[in-house]
Amino acid sequence: MKRGKILSVLGVGGALVALLAPSSEASADLTTKADGVVAAAAVAAVAAPATIPVNAGLKAVAAPDPGVTGSCPEGMVEVEGDYCPALEQPCTRWMDPPEAIPRRCAEFAKTGACQTKTIKKHFCIDRYEWPNKAGEKPLVMKTWFEAGDACKAEGKRLCGDSEWTLACEGQERLPYPYGYERNPEACNIDKPHPDVNEQALANPHTRDAEVARLWQGEASGSRDSCVSPYGAFDMTGNVDEWVVNESGMPYKSGLKGGYWGPVRDRCRPMTTAHYEQFVFYQIGFRCCADAGAPGVTAPPSVGTPALGAPAGKLPPTNPAPSGLTGS
Repeated sequence: MKRGKILSVLGVGGALVALLAPSSEASADLTTKADGVVAAAAVAAVAAPATIPVNAGLKAVAAPDPGVTGSCPEGMVEVEGDYCPALEQPCTRWMDPPEAIPRRCAEFAKTGACQTKTIKKHFCIDRYEWPNKAGEKPLVMKTWFEAGDACKAEGKRLCGDSEWTLACEGQERLPYPYGYERNPEACNIDKPHPDVNEQALANPHTRDAEVARLWQGEASGSRDSCVSPYGAFDMTGNVDEWVVNESGMPYKSGLKGGYWGPVRDRCRPMTTAHYEQFVFYQIGFRCCADAGAPGVTAPPSVGTPALGAPAGKLPPTNPAPSGLTGS
């Protein structure tokens, strides 16, 4: 990651669907680990924004050369920098009315100073969503346990939520990986939310067909503009991504980045409402590893509990809601 190229990118974030979780966002968005849900009716009530020019919110971002991985295994990008646990990212222009949850921001002011001591981090992260191959569709409908096992099989692990955030926002701590202004041309976001047939999704005989019907994702790396300052693609939008919720509350599992729907689709928020055995049609993942240690194995909190975990079941105690949810 010694070489860089200047990549001009645009301004809009990503979205996701999952379970109902209480959340609130003030006009000065305190970017902590917020959950969010939005009712389909609330989305429909908001008029679609005018077409956004491809160069809206243009920002020059130094993107690493895809052929250079530094101390990381092939297919991963190296992330080294200072993570800020708490900061303010004030929204200057909202897309949605105040009652919408989650509420999408069209444009942010410049990120404020870090309000706490920063934490140095150095790690590797997959360039693309699993299976981490350009031009392939991200894998969905896997539990947090299954995602952790898949990473462990490659000598990797699920990313911690702070690692994922740093890889997405860069050292400038951007709200969106491409800048301060939301732009649906930059990443795969803000697509309409179809009605989900939850019975079909829970039935093994009809699940695949229902997932295919709901699918609005794109092949990994389809948008050159949807790349973070460190060189990771599709971190906001496209599909939600499982991470390790470092707080452990209420679960060890968290979801970052949002998906293709009309949700926050930003680097900072995390949805924490879904427990480790939850699956849904827009939930995928990517892996991390320690820098300089390509043979690293997953920590016990990620890999060990996966033994005997049920595959692909919609948990009866954590059902998918009929409304929208997402980061």
